[in-house]
Amino acid sequence: MMRAQAEDDKPVCRDAELVAQILRGDLGAFEVLYQKYKRPLYQTALAITGDTGAAEEILQDTYVRAYRAMARVETTDSLAPWLHRIAVNLSYNWSRRNRVWTFDIDEWVDRLVAGPMVTPEHVAEDTEFRQVVWEALQKLAVKQRAAIVLFYLQGFSLAEIAFVLDCPVGTVKSRLHYACKALRQVLSSDRGLAGEVVYGIP
Repeated sequence: MMRAQAEDDKPVCRDAELVAQILRGDLGAFEVLYQKYKRPLYQTALAITGDTGAAEEILQDTYVRAYRAMARVETTDSLAPWLHRIAVNLSYNWSRRNRVWTFDIDEWVDRLVAGPMVTPEHVAEDTEFRQVVWEALQKLAVKQRAAIVLFYLQGFSLAEIAFVLDCPVGTVKSRLHYACKALRQVLSSDRGLAGEVVYGIP
């Protein structure tokens, strides 16, 4: 118990400090950075591409490119938006070359529908609802899907998503609005869920 407490109390190294260490040749710091963001980057690539192999390759390529550009990065409190910008661009490139979705996105759908899209009570009651949402997501344009992933799964702010997607905040709002509207229309027509689905972007 004391050991776990000691680990919990271990100070977390800020991204700016990690970058400084990496630029001094500390590969251990790069490993820390890798472990810190590998899961959300993989999730984002997977949700956009729909391919586990592609997501893994994109994850690795993201860090290769990040390492090469480390000297030029403007360090802030978090490198997450910058790293996601690389990953999303790579995912876009993959999606333009490959348009086949091949994996089970249940975990992501669970997290999406547990948010502002629908009530958790409905998800618990309807075991088929997940498949309906999955089918609706497949119909979204890749840029709308990316906005949905970054907003609902990764929790980025509108300004951060604008940086990641390299577009104005207004464009982010538009993509989220139309993506949510498309999901709502599909879900409503497919399952009569008009009263259950809620969407709204600040």
